[in-house]
Amino acid sequence: MNNNASTEGVCLRPGGLLVVKFGGNAMTDHAEAALLEGIATLWGAGVWVVLVHGGGPQIDAALAVAGLATTRIDGLRVTDDAALAVTESVLCASINKRLVRALLARGVRAAGISGQDGALLVCGVEGEGKFGLVGAVAQVHPGILESLLAGGILPVVAPLGVARDGATAYNVNGDTAAGTIAAALRADALVFLTNVDRLRRDPDDPASGIDSLDLAAARAFCTTPACAGSMKPKMNAIVSALEGGVAQALITSELRPNDDRALCGGTVISA
Repeated sequence: MNNNASTEGVCLRPGGLLVVKFGGNAMTDHAEAALLEGIATLWGAGVWVVLVHGGGPQIDAALAVAGLATTRIDGLRVTDDAALAVTESVLCASINKRLVRALLARGVRAAGISGQDGALLVCGVEGEGKFGLVGAVAQVHPGILESLLAGGILPVVAPLGVARDGATAYNVNGDTAAGTIAAALRADALVFLTNVDRLRRDPDDPASGIDSLDLAAARAFCTTPACAGSMKPKMNAIVSALEGGVAQALITSELRPNDDRALCGGTVISA
């Protein structure tokens, strides 16, 4: 692990591909506006972007309004039929379309889809069914994303999946969805937007921030007590994505490209 400042950051070229995951406690109004401005800047500079979003707190609130309890096991929401209906409504009809409209307002042609569309995320059941309708991604069919990008349209993806026979929908962890999509597209970089500015050796100590890791160090970090809570699925997704051909990953609290299309700050993790 390197705790020296990263001078390079994540550098993107015109025609390069970036997958961004935005969700959870990072989804504040200020962070969302800054993210969308950053995406618009990159898109205008010729960088292709796929935005994958979550919406856990918003789903929790909608479930409470509907009188449905939220139960989590190992950080995953147990999802029955009623919870899945609420999840689909919040992710697809509310958050997804809000992000699409916000990108359109910034001059970016965007289209909202979910992992069910085009059988993008084909899933089996996670954890032998103990989580209910939570999916484990078994296969990614990125054709729908490639077609949108080829048409100059930025895909905004809600993390839902579908069974191989198309008969069952699944709730998918957003970090996992982003990582598997990045690997399938062989993205140049994968970015996780969080509510902390970087990975930490001690989650409670901002001074223990880590500026850069290589893949071996990232694997080792995943086995430490510091890799806990919402950071664990992010790090697992990053390791899998880098093993699958993604060049770099970044954990950061903001997406602010500089004039050279470099994303600086945060923790850079390189294959």
